[in-house]
Amino acid sequence: MTIARRTLLATPPALLLSRVGRAAEPMAIGFVYTSPVGEAGWTFQHELGRRAVDKQYGGAVKTSYVENVSEGADSERVIRKLAADGNHLIFTTSFGFMNPTIKVAAAFPKTLFEHATGYKRADNVATYSARFYEGRYLAGVVAGHISKSKVLGYVAAFPIPEVLQGINAFTLALRQVQPDAVVKVVFTSSWFDPGKERAAADTLIAQGADFLTHHTDSTAVVQAGEEKGVPTIGYNSDLSRFGPKTCMTSVTMDWTEYYVGRVKLALDNAWKPTDTWGGIKAGMVKMAPLSDAVPTAAASDMQAKQADFMAGKLLPFTGPIKDQTGKERVPAGSSLADKDVLAMNWFVEGVQGKA
Repeated sequence: MTIARRTLLATPPALLLSRVGRAAEPMAIGFVYTSPVGEAGWTFQHELGRRAVDKQYGGAVKTSYVENVSEGADSERVIRKLAADGNHLIFTTSFGFMNPTIKVAAAFPKTLFEHATGYKRADNVATYSARFYEGRYLAGVVAGHISKSKVLGYVAAFPIPEVLQGINAFTLALRQVQPDAVVKVVFTSSWFDPGKERAAADTLIAQGADFLTHHTDSTAVVQAGEEKGVPTIGYNSDLSRFGPKTCMTSVTMDWTEYYVGRVKLALDNAWKPTDTWGGIKAGMVKMAPLSDAVPTAAASDMQAKQADFMAGKLLPFTGPIKDQTGKERVPAGSSLADKDVLAMNWFVEGVQGKA
């Protein structure tokens, strides 16, 4: 996979003019969300990007969104309708929208599509994602300084590479601080299901976990930690207001610059089907402010590692790394190539769960 990071321009273009000199119709842009917009979470972060596009380009664009769209046949119907309704650019923001996006794109070759977290591209389909695992690594550093039981819980949606990368990076960083710590994983088989997420959090706490984090879209895990006095690290958005006493920080996503830049390329007829994979250095992954409850040593350690990411010096999947069966996966002195990180289908030593 070719990894590209295009230069994003912030200067708003003039309204497109028709050949007779009158202002053209605004460019119609659609967004497809897998969960409700809500107040926080995966979809909320994409919605902030959509709002930034509206603010940046005003009357040159007309954006719309469809929320709470199920992956599969329902998403294909929604994406197809957005294309048929004349949207020039369509962002589909969930892994499970990949095949429907590719299918609809083949039927609407003049429409531009952007798919988040997928790997299939076409002449009119670009892909974009973030190196979420970099934020997870920093979260593991913090968790390692706080956990006392050395048993930590991780609520996850699906065992796909994106999720496994995060669990593994979290565990690798954690075990640099506490080498014998373990991470128990419960999968919910859903990106957004507050009931299942809460039940998984309760189960992990009952199994001895004294620290929780998650790769799911609701605030349920952080709220469970707040109610039971268990420290947590949130995901997607800054979830501190849902756990004011126990949420130590959050791994957050920022899609604003990407959306503003990609829309400008479309307006300028310069759009191409690129693949973008940005992390801490690119500003697509950010850590929310640390809680006052985070120990000084934890804060200093995390900030030093964050600086290493910014400088391009830290590669989390650098050996020696063994998987949970004891098999060496990455030898000492080597680092996983991006193609291997993107295809990750195994757990590192210290993770209790099945990939």
